Parts: sequence; structure tokens; C-alpha cells
Amino acid sequence: MVATAAVLAFAAVAAGMTAFTGWAREVWRGTPYPVADPAATARRLDGRTQALYDALGLTRAELDDDGPGDGLATGKSSCDRRGLRDLPKNISDSPPSEPGVTTVRDEWTLKGVPRAEAGPALERAGQRLTRQGWKVTRYEHSDLRLWLFLKHPDTGDTVGVEELPGDRLGITARSECARIPSGTPMNLAEEPLLPAQRAPVQLRQAAAAPGAPGGNDRR
Repeated sequence: MVATAAVLAFAAVAAGMTAFTGWAREVWRGTPYPVADPAATARRLDGRTQALYDALGLTRAELDDDGPGDGLATGKSSCDRRGLRDLPKNISDSPPSEPGVTTVRDEWTLKGVPRAEAGPALERAGQRLTRQGWKVTRYEHSDLRLWLFLKHPDTGDTVGVEELPGDRLGITARSECARIPSGTPMNLAEEPLLPAQRAPVQLRQAAAAPGAPGGNDRR
């Protein structure tokens, strides 16, 4: 009985040490970033901004092709290295990003939206998206700024709409950091290849229609 108890005690200690070692290793290395295909993420974000546009209800607004933003793009600057081993690097003035990890963002601009229309549009969008489970992270309607940002509770995606000078609204969506899968197609700049931007489909289809300014008029 004594020998059996001793063996059980040793096994318990060994199991505890193994668990502690695994925990210490994870703390030292940091929790790995999830793996996600940037192209699939881009398509999801394009759908997010489409849903935001539909919720705004600004049927008279136009797409501003000269507005700020990079369209569908990837970025690494916000993807910090994780774990205690990289703590000294992360507290530097220019912390390095985690290799092979990126975010995806979707950006485009609406024009022809005076503030008298923009304010109620943001209210409509906020009410509609929160009913769908989104959480408001920032909202302000003041003399200084007009903006609305929301976060999806499952994916961590964020969407936002912000007033810009010249009766314009900037529309954005952004994913959380994720590791790029091996074998992902890359461009010459070693950035993941992303699909073409489609949202808002109503305005892009209208702009590409024959006879539209900038459209493919084959007459």
C-alpha cells in the first residue's frame, strides 16, 4: 500500500511538472496566432462593408474613386510578437511585427453625403448591425467628429464609418492578426494575393455599366 501510494504521488508530481512545463513554454513563446487564408478573409471583409453600406441607406451617395484608403490590402504593423521572450523588443520605440502574420483591411469612400444625411445614416447602421450581434466600440456625433465603429463578437472583425472633409464618409473593415498559411499565392512584393474589391456592388456595377462615366461604353 505504501509503495502504491508513493507511485501515485510520483505520477501526480510528474504530471504536474509536465503541465507546468507546457504552460511555461507557452508563456515564453506566446500563444500562436490562428491560421487564416488572407483571400478568404478579404472576401469576408468585403461582405462586411457591403452590409454596412446597405445598413446606412444612402441611396444617393456615390463612390469616390479618389478617396483615401488602399482598397483591399494586408498589413503587419499591428501584429506584435507574442511571449515573454520578445518583451524587450515589444517595448522598444519600433517593435517588430511577427513574421508570417498579417491583418487584412477593406477601405473605400462615399461622396455626396452632407452631415444632415450622415448623422441619421450612422444611427440606422448602428441599430441594424447591433441587432445582428455586432458590438459598438466607438460612436461620436459631435461638432468635432462623426464616426461609428463596431466589432463582431465571433471573428473579431471591426467595421467603421467616419465623416471625412468634403461631405464624404470613409468605410473600413479590418480583421484581427492571423498567420498566413504555407503555399499562399504572393505578389512580387511578397504580399498575399487578394481578390478584387466588390463592395458596394450597387455603385461599382453602376460605374462599370455602358454609358456610365468611366464605364465600358461599347456603342
